[in-house]
Amino acid sequence: MKGSVDISWINIAFGYLILIIPFLLFWYYKLNLIKDSVIAIIRMTLQLYLLGFYLEYIFKLNSILVNITWIIVMIFISVYTTIKKSKVHFKFYFIPLLSSLSFVVILTLLYFIGFMIGVKYFFNTRYLIPIVGILLGNSIQSNIIALNSFNSKLKSEYNLYQFAIANGASKYDALLPFIQHALRQALNPMIAMTAVVGLISIPGMMTGQILGGSSPIVAIKYQIITMISIFFAKALVIVLTLNFTNRFIFDELGNKRV
Repeated sequence: MKGSVDISWINIAFGYLILIIPFLLFWYYKLNLIKDSVIAIIRMTLQLYLLGFYLEYIFKLNSILVNITWIIVMIFISVYTTIKKSKVHFKFYFIPLLSSLSFVVILTLLYFIGFMIGVKYFFNTRYLIPIVGILLGNSIQSNIIALNSFNSKLKSEYNLYQFAIANGASKYDALLPFIQHALRQALNPMIAMTAVVGLISIPGMMTGQILGGSSPIVAIKYQIITMISIFFAKALVIVLTLNFTNRFIFDELGNKRV
């Protein structure tokens, strides 16, 4: 199969014109979303172009040191973004999030690249950087949902938690209903999305490979192991995040610090 057709810069410029339609709808319904949308589109464009130029360089360089440094930067940005979007205290959530994300990323990469794909050179940039990006991008979303759900329910039903503690329940048993609620809220969207992949939606990774000239069967194989890895990483990182953070946000008596 031939490679995908290149898109000219003029055609890309014309592509932005279609955004006039949703912007007009935002204006008509007085949503006050035009400014935020324009900023988001500009940021997305600049970030992707910078990423493209950067990836062109590091793909050719294929350096272990550069790759590891970039992954560390990505993890720190992911932790910062999760804390900011979840509106939680940096002091209590930074170490648990950093620990859970780092552990899950390393474990998933070892299994994904080392075993499932079987790449000879583990630190191959072409596999390492995109996979880490996929894992972190999905983990951020799930962690935000889990933390928001957990903290919101605990805040509204804190008396039930204190009642359980006062009646001799361990901190784990008292928190279990809140953890279960957060896990369901965070994992249900992933389960629903996984169930319709290939039936309703064609995932971006598979589409990109097909447009790039890969065989649809090869693209499907990569998409399957990608979905499995995302499912595994999301589930594990949420469980670890909730359990790690609970070690920091409660004092020795079981009282919530924040």
